Amino acid sequence: MFRNQYVQTIILSRVLLQLGIWVRNFAVLLFVSEWTNNNPVYVSLISVAEFAPIFLFGLIGGTFADRWRPKRTMVWSDLLSALSVGAVLLLLMNGGWIALFIGMFVSASLSQFSQPSAMKLYKRHVPAAQLQGVMALSQTLVAIFMVVGPVIGTFIYLQFGMTVSLLLTAILFLGSSLILMTLPRDSTEAKPDEAGGFIAELLAGLRYIGANQSLKTLCLTFAAVGLASGLTQPLQIFLVMENLRQDQSFLQWLVMANGAAMLIGGAVLIGVAKKMQPQLMLLVGLLVTAVCTVGLGSSTTIGLTFVLLGISGFFFPCIQSGIQTLIVRNTEGNLIGRVSGTITPVFMGMMVIGMSVSGYLKEMFSLGAVYAVSGGFILVGAVLLLPLVVEKKHREVGNEWK
Repeated sequence: MFRNQYVQTIILSRVLLQLGIWVRNFAVLLFVSEWTNNNPVYVSLISVAEFAPIFLFGLIGGTFADRWRPKRTMVWSDLLSALSVGAVLLLLMNGGWIALFIGMFVSASLSQFSQPSAMKLYKRHVPAAQLQGVMALSQTLVAIFMVVGPVIGTFIYLQFGMTVSLLLTAILFLGSSLILMTLPRDSTEAKPDEAGGFIAELLAGLRYIGANQSLKTLCLTFAAVGLASGLTQPLQIFLVMENLRQDQSFLQWLVMANGAAMLIGGAVLIGVAKKMQPQLMLLVGLLVTAVCTVGLGSSTTIGLTFVLLGISGFFFPCIQSGIQTLIVRNTEGNLIGRVSGTITPVFMGMMVIGMSVSGYLKEMFSLGAVYAVSGGFILVGAVLLLPLVVEKKHREVGNEWK
């Protein structure tokens, strides 16, 4: 697997890309927080700019990735991301700090074209027996940067400032593009001439979900959890400053703790996944996360906050693995891409809605109240999932009687 040129090149480019993303994200977060005197509305808009493109361009990017040459798409996506960061840096030097939101939005949008192209290259050039290992490696890379990324991003910003942070981000994106250029030339493919392909696939996915009770339940659960995630995503920095009375830079340690727990939880889950039903796995993950979310909003001690983050991070892989397994099990093979491409935007769309209002809700009520509402929505998602768990139990009882 590691000797495969495509795996080596893409993973190396993803390392630079992930590093650039974390440097950019924490630099923007800390800069905007300082510049606006910790205004929760502007802080929440950072998350909107980062995650809205996943909702807006996820399906579109995946569709065009199938039509365009993957190497060329990835090279140009990373190159344009570097140029967009450079443009933002020039505007920022002239006092236009609002351009930070635009730059983050553009860069995150371009990644929606690059990521599906990487998957396409993996599928085309990695043997089927090694594909699962490559996917696990890619997910592990993301988890590793959840641990080290905040530390690196915070350190660079505090030591060198916003200008150096953005300049380094542009260099890392450019480096990723140059590394991808070393891949073999794309093979020429016949282009599909279905002008309405995107709309047709979207409608087919919606119709299929509407006719499948299990997928409808998953979609509703995903929507509730997405809204809950959006409410708390932009407010983590306020846990640090208001509840724990710590400096902004302390946020990196919370993110590290959560990421480390996710790594451990994922490793444990690999060993026990075959012994657990995905419905039960997802339900347990949601219930534990709901309790931890409410607790985080009210915790004022560092020790308790770390414990709650560790527990929620440990059980987070149960949610991720449970959702993906249920989608695969309840979807016909030729529709998996369209179904996941329809359900994921539902999650991201609700998440963006949550992020858009979280700052206003915090100003109207309190940080603890927003976290309590978020925990409530996760609990709603767990309740919506109960029919699938009960149905599975009934099926097992029926099989025993037979």
